[in-house]
Amino acid sequence: DSITAALAAARRDYIAEVRAGFTPENRAYSGTRTVLAIFSPLYDLIIALVILFSGLAAALRNIAHSLGRRLYVRVLVFLALYTLVDFVLGFPLACYRGYALEHQYGLSTQSLGTWLGEQGKDAAVGVATFGLIPILWLAWRAIQRWPRHWWLPVAAGTLPLIVAGTLLQPLVIDPLYNTFTPLRDQQLKERILDLAARAEIPGRNVYEVNKSAQTRKFNAYVSGFGPSQRIVLWDTMLEGMEQDEILFVMGHEMGHYRLAHVWKGIASYWALSVLILFLVARLAGWAVSRFGATWGFGDLADVASLPLLNALFALLLLVAQPLVNGVSRGIEQEADVFAVEVTRDNDA
Repeated sequence: DSITAALAAARRDYIAEVRAGFTPENRAYSGTRTVLAIFSPLYDLIIALVILFSGLAAALRNIAHSLGRRLYVRVLVFLALYTLVDFVLGFPLACYRGYALEHQYGLSTQSLGTWLGEQGKDAAVGVATFGLIPILWLAWRAIQRWPRHWWLPVAAGTLPLIVAGTLLQPLVIDPLYNTFTPLRDQQLKERILDLAARAEIPGRNVYEVNKSAQTRKFNAYVSGFGPSQRIVLWDTMLEGMEQDEILFVMGHEMGHYRLAHVWKGIASYWALSVLILFLVARLAGWAVSRFGATWGFGDLADVASLPLLNALFALLLLVAQPLVNGVSRGIEQEADVFAVEVTRDNDA
């Protein structure tokens, strides 16, 4: 009886603890983020329609044509101009979502200047990735050569792009925004490596990143594959969580590695991109035939159609979001179960 009483006294009501932590303030923040996740793609669609129906897309196309005769130059110039216009028109919502809302709930540590600098980096990375590297040019060449079936070669080309992006993201893109260093806490590092051995996976690179320069949130993730694969812990988590909790998170991230979630994610996103590109091709062809005269172009191969393609892609991604969320939820649950099994630490 005494043992039973002791166990009953030690038993924690985890559901009650979670509910207590989910305060009205947290509910309001979470609800706002959910609304924004639905509204933001619709806002992007509105911006694209404004650019198209106002004739701005055609005007930007004319500028691009005046600055170069080669398709590569025209695509690059149009992309740069369109990115600038899209940034200006989308700035109010982006500022609220990325800066004001996070400060409203005390989750951001960034100044407005620093946040604006990151937005500039985002735009520069986008132009460099799709413009300087001739990804968009190749897509437009496919549209010109195969007007009805261009989506097939573009879809085939997205697979190596997704693989290359997954490989290079942690090596090239992420360091533009934060400083990554090997985990400095040697005791924690040893415990993580012991956990990796228990999980029967090779010792991976474990890094910490100075996310405290931007946020007070906690997170960790696994990214890349092969030589670029790494487990990354935010420094906010290192400061705010106990070691047993951190180890459980590491078990979760190791689960992603052991269960090949990176490769499954690549395959899933490519399959989704193929379907979306097919639908974009069909919808864009109809839209150009219906509104092309108003927009100032009558052919999808015209670079002025970029806002249309971008808007359709965003809209279809929004429609597919429940499916994406369902797949993601399944993957995360698998990683949670793996963490429970490898740590045997239910309290953590």
